[in-house]
Amino acid sequence: MIQTLYAIGVGPGDPELMTLKGARLIRAADVIVTPVGDRSETSIALKIVEDLLEPARQQIVTHLYPMKRPGAELETFWQNSAAEIAGFLAQGLRVVFITLGDPSLYSTFLYLYRQLQQSHAEVLVEIVPGVTSVNAAAGRAMLPLALGDERLAILPATYENERLEQAFDAFDTVVLMKVHRVFPRIRALLEDKGLAENVVFARRVGMPDERIHRSLDAVQPDELDYLSLLIVRRSKEEK
Repeated sequence: MIQTLYAIGVGPGDPELMTLKGARLIRAADVIVTPVGDRSETSIALKIVEDLLEPARQQIVTHLYPMKRPGAELETFWQNSAAEIAGFLAQGLRVVFITLGDPSLYSTFLYLYRQLQQSHAEVLVEIVPGVTSVNAAAGRAMLPLALGDERLAILPATYENERLEQAFDAFDTVVLMKVHRVFPRIRALLEDKGLAENVVFARRVGMPDERIHRSLDAVQPDELDYLSLLIVRRSKEEK
């Protein structure tokens, strides 16, 4: 009988932010699948759950998902990953796929899930939600994301300026993900919009090298990496 694949969000970095259900399923698993973006990288998700693992009993499988825009050149990676996972499940093994944050929010798991639906429809999938970096960053900064009837947007910072400006005008709080590649452009845009003082920068929340800054001037170039974001919140006077 085919087993269920559990896609588990392990949170933003602090192992204590993992759900009890996620921890239980990871402990019980026979196979833990973890994604990396490059062959030379180690899995941050795996580091978060390392105290839950039994290496002598469990098989740890690393799947390479290059950090590129989804396209035909990446289909082979999704296909190979889906086929291997389906093979484990067909053997009756208990398999979990662990991912940073939540599997439903800007997660590579969603591409794998689509491939499983297309090529291995017999595989059952259950998503175990996780704490996102957005929630964790807001909590660390003691910053409300939304109150009452306020509107919240979560967007890739790689959007062009026109679309970002529309979001700043339409929403009370805007969270910009993947800001590391376009930080100078975003900084200039926020300054032009008069929002540069309304920003929280968060990097690797919950990890030993976490950084939280309330000023863009405090952000150092070496602090800009894939796990950094900005929370832009308009003051009441600007609404």
